[in-house]
Amino acid sequence: MKQSGTSALLEGAVQDLASDVVSALRGGGHMRAESTAMTDDAERSVARAAVRVVGADVLLPHVLLHTSPTPDELTLFRESVAAYPPRPDATGTVVWSHWAMTSALRRFDPVGAPFPMEPDATWLDGTSWQHLTHQLAVLAPLARPGEDCAVARATRNRPVDVARGFVRAVRRRDWRQAAGAGRWLTLLPGVPDTLGLDAGLDFVDLMGGQDPRVALHLQAARLTRQGALA
Repeated sequence: MKQSGTSALLEGAVQDLASDVVSALRGGGHMRAESTAMTDDAERSVARAAVRVVGADVLLPHVLLHTSPTPDELTLFRESVAAYPPRPDATGTVVWSHWAMTSALRRFDPVGAPFPMEPDATWLDGTSWQHLTHQLAVLAPLARPGEDCAVARATRNRPVDVARGFVRAVRRRDWRQAAGAGRWLTLLPGVPDTLGLDAGLDFVDLMGGQDPRVALHLQAARLTRQGALA
């Protein structure tokens, strides 16, 4: 019961944090003060875990809208990076998610943040388009304009595969995967015009946009798309 209650508390915190990020992406504001300035140890522990789940996207509004995070935002983010280092047996997605967070932190704290050494991404080479799409959806926080890392480079070589994965996710009603794949597609050259990406993103929003984590990827995709088409 205790574990179940903790899981529910964390899920609620993740949803609230993702909602805050979506709101900031839409309006250019910061996260709510109560999301970052809590003093209760138990609440702060949950908040750190929620930041780890949302990952580098916690700072995405500042990346896309060219604003600066508050000291409380940076402190909580830094605490989360330090609290959840990858274990030696961590999967590639876990290692890269942590790298994305460290890289994002260094962007806003170049002196205090450690320099993140880029992990290996050869595990993506030759993987099936289905598996590739699943992995990219988990690593959607890496889908940022101007991002040049091994995962982004591998993805740029497979736009048709990612497009196929996006369509498959929509058909399976896996809205989080569809939104994550769609976010990558806004950055990739060579995406087939027949995909109808804008209409596809609108459909994912209609069907799954009530989930803040879906909405986060979709809003990031739209901002990226607007920049590309401007």
